[in-house]
Amino acid sequence: MRIDKMLANLGFGSRKDVKQLLKSGAVEVNEQKVKDASKHVDPDKDSVTINGEEVVYREFIYLMMNKPQGVISATEDSQHETVLDILEPEDLVFSPFPVGRLDKDTEGLLLLTNDGQLAHRLLSPKKHVPKTYFAVINSEVTGEDIAAFEKGVILDDGYETKPGELKIIKSGMTSDIELTITEGKFHQVKRMFEAVGKRVIYLQRISMGPLQLDETLELGEYRELTEEELENLMEYEVK
Repeated sequence: MRIDKMLANLGFGSRKDVKQLLKSGAVEVNEQKVKDASKHVDPDKDSVTINGEEVVYREFIYLMMNKPQGVISATEDSQHETVLDILEPEDLVFSPFPVGRLDKDTEGLLLLTNDGQLAHRLLSPKKHVPKTYFAVINSEVTGEDIAAFEKGVILDDGYETKPGELKIIKSGMTSDIELTITEGKFHQVKRMFEAVGKRVIYLQRISMGPLQLDETLELGEYRELTEEELENLMEYEVK
């Protein structure tokens, strides 16, 4: 990899900024000053320092966000704030993108990464990766709803969903539930409840595959995945 590309990828400025940095003599590769922007380095083997500080290169970034309402799960939007607008510049330089979408008014777990292979694995319809949501429903949720979701319900466009696992946490004038589904149709959770004559009034995603929302993350906060979380994701296979 060219030294200027590596440093630009790590957030040391544009290619032009990096060229200036190199010209200043601040960059050393294996304790030798490097001023040529086209010099190739092996990030895994070569020691790169800037003003004596070692630079650790990494290709991928993996972030867990507790997405707030009102923010779009997209990389850009001309009218609304996106999840990328929440990120710090040092994370943005990796060009992460949201893995899947949460509706604008849905909160909770969102994974952002620039690892396209992992994203494809998690989003592929063939993989049936389970996603669990906590929801508040506007009326009483019953055993009949559990049975209906177990079979799959017919959405407003005629599509029959795959079975969903519905758990009732609290039932009454409003009900608290958890629903696990293995597909991601547009507004699916809301439309599944509409199919049984009920309405979702609050929705939060709490897990995706082996990844659980960190409850210490405030809305709009994010952090890098732990080594254990990342390892679980990489090794994850749907049973």
